[in-house]
Amino acid sequence: QCPGIEPLCLDLADWEATEAALGPAGPFELLVNNAAVALLQPFLEVTREALDRSLDVNLRAVLHVSQIVARQMIAQGVPGAIVNVSSQASQRALRDHAVYCKCCTKSALDMLSKVMAMELGPHKIRVNTVNPTVVMTDMGRINWSDPQKSAAMINRIPLGKFAEVDDVVNSILFLLSDKSAMTTGSSLMVDGGFLVS
Repeated sequence: QCPGIEPLCLDLADWEATEAALGPAGPFELLVNNAAVALLQPFLEVTREALDRSLDVNLRAVLHVSQIVARQMIAQGVPGAIVNVSSQASQRALRDHAVYCKCCTKSALDMLSKVMAMELGPHKIRVNTVNPTVVMTDMGRINWSDPQKSAAMINRIPLGKFAEVDDVVNSILFLLSDKSAMTTGSSLMVDGGFLVS
């Protein structure tokens, strides 16, 4: 529970429901897009349904929610900040992740964020991404707690560990804050050095 924050439960892939829920909400100054679906399939086995669902939630929903919020920010004439949660794998191919948010859709999200930064900058709205490695959420612990499974990935991370939730939260808070007032169109890697290994 956070005072002043009212959660909304809706399917972000449903544009009409999203518009109805967010249209009257606000005013907005900050936005974090963190919704995603994880559908793991090798390239030759990707189904149309998996591709459509992944694109609907991991990319189209971000575009739509950001449009709604940015339009309100512009109408209010206030500066704002948007942070889109991406992944280290937006910049590195991973086996069996052809459409999953770890590759295809998060790569597209990184580029969408750059275009948003360019177009929204004149309105004093900054847009950035955070790109974490595996994060030890409840789901992350379930999927990566087996040392045999996690060893190969951890061995590719120079800091030798996965990210904790606070690592990602602190990066998001930085990008939302005035401490990053000159940062827009950037991807903040929260990967322990994975991409340099």
